[in-house]
Amino acid sequence: MPFPPNYGGVIDVFYKIKKLKELGVKIYLHTFEYGKGEQKELLNYCEKVYYYKRNTSLKNIFSKLPYIVKTRNNSSLTNNLLANTFPILFEGLHTTSPLLTEKFKNRKTIVRTHNIEHNYYQGLSNSETNIVKKLFFKSESLKLKKYQELLNKVNYILTISPLEHTYFLSKFHSKAIYTPVFHQFTEIESTIGKGSFALYHGDLRVSDNIRACYFLIKVFSKINYQLIIAGSFKDISLLNEISKYSNISFYHILNFKELKTLLQSAQINVLPTFQNTGIKLKLLNALYLSRFCIVNNKMIMNTGLESICTIANSKTEFIEKINTLSNLEFTNKQINERKKILQKFNTLKSTQIIIDLIN
Repeated sequence: MPFPPNYGGVIDVFYKIKKLKELGVKIYLHTFEYGKGEQKELLNYCEKVYYYKRNTSLKNIFSKLPYIVKTRNNSSLTNNLLANTFPILFEGLHTTSPLLTEKFKNRKTIVRTHNIEHNYYQGLSNSETNIVKKLFFKSESLKLKKYQELLNKVNYILTISPLEHTYFLSKFHSKAIYTPVFHQFTEIESTIGKGSFALYHGDLRVSDNIRACYFLIKVFSKINYQLIIAGSFKDISLLNEISKYSNISFYHILNFKELKTLLQSAQINVLPTFQNTGIKLKLLNALYLSRFCIVNNKMIMNTGLESICTIANSKTEFIEKINTLSNLEFTNKQINERKKILQKFNTLKSTQIIIDLIN
């Protein structure tokens, strides 16, 4: 469900739909609904929206297909797609179960890859502490690596970052076309001057983000500087750990307006990750809306954003960079540097590439 656009992949999908609509493309959206109900907002951008229920039965874990694919294998979806001859854009490898049949061999088909999925799930397995979830993610990784061969059937693969593009280019050659992540920003809205705290924001249902939070708690337990960890989901174990430190707090985000206020008030965004996958939307949020960004190599590598971030990899390096940046003014010079670099994330150019492909 691409609405509300409040986390990673959904943000890319929603703003892609919005931009395609602006450029005159008629969109028939097929989406899986997870209890939020039908979203009338989507009718502002789509000719029609079809909703499907995902079959999340645990028995699907034992399928040869990846669970994320098997649970979206829906005959109504396949039949509705066959009701016309329009080009089909599949958002993510997990949505491609209709291609398991040969019924679409004469259709123009495009897959947007949000990650190298088997690498992503291996990373989740590495970060997970619950043994059952750890084994599940490992199993998914192995299944997804094999399932990826389905992409040989499609006409084009839209890659989301230079890292992913290099990988898919090596596997599927000219089918791979780089179209940077879609987002809502049109200008830098960072505030000059100084803030008084560091910020980490992310989806705290994701094990890699939880791991990043525990890493940062260890960092800030050694220094006298305020850290706010912000998210729309409350992880009880994490909240208990946060409560042990007077300079670390949790902010429960209810909407993007609240997140934007936090970002524009923060002095430093601390954004480590333990998975070098995709492009992290939290990083773009920080670069368009906030002041300084401290990231590790896995967050920034092969994104083209290295020159406008500060890189730290160990706890000691994070402490050193935080102590330095906490005393600096954020200036118009830094904003102008960002403007130059972030031009490459122009969504108009990416939208036109998609239009040219479907035509």
